[in-house]
Amino acid sequence: MAKYGKKASDKVEEEMHELKRGRLKSGSGKKVTSRKQAIAIGLSEARREGGKVPSKKSSSTKSSSSKSRSKTY
Repeated sequence: MAKYGKKASDKVEEEMHELKRGRLKSGSGKKVTSRKQAIAIGLSEARREGGKVPSKKSSSTKSSSSKSRSKTY
């Protein structure tokens, strides 16, 4: 079974095309220069439109590691 759907693939392809042409902007309006960021934008747009895209990774590991570092005096 495929991990990503056709819509996700199409969106990432569109965003990569925009990146290569220098027209891709991030949410803040700045120009995107990173390939990874262009892929992330494409996947999030596909997710918003209901495409088959795995959910984003949660940051639960970050919060659990900070709890273990608490100091005991």
